[in-house]
Amino acid sequence: MKQYVIDELRPEDFEKLKAYLEEHYAGEKMDGLYWLLIGDELLTEVQTSHNHCKPFYFALELTPDRLSCELLVRSKNQLRCGCIAYANQDQRNWIIRKVDAMVDTLGLIT
Repeated sequence: MKQYVIDELRPEDFEKLKAYLEEHYAGEKMDGLYWLLIGDELLTEVQTSHNHCKPFYFALELTPDRLSCELLVRSKNQLRCGCIAYANQDQRNWIIRKVDAMVDTLGLIT
């Protein structure tokens, strides 16, 4: 699995991240798993055409020592489909910038 990972979190960093993610991205309750909605402007042609698979997300997993972001575009409606794929360059850059901005906003030391 391709991932972007922030590791070696200190306990206080974990608590800050958890509070932030709970406030901004907690949807369905799955302990430590958060879903970041991908805007339509970032979708590929195939993803845009698959209305039955929308919306699309990136999954973030928070554990006490790391924040992992899968670089896989997922759908909550489908497990397997041609539109579910690894992020293209624009999608990858977007999620990395999003996670980096979160880390900066929270003043985490990584």
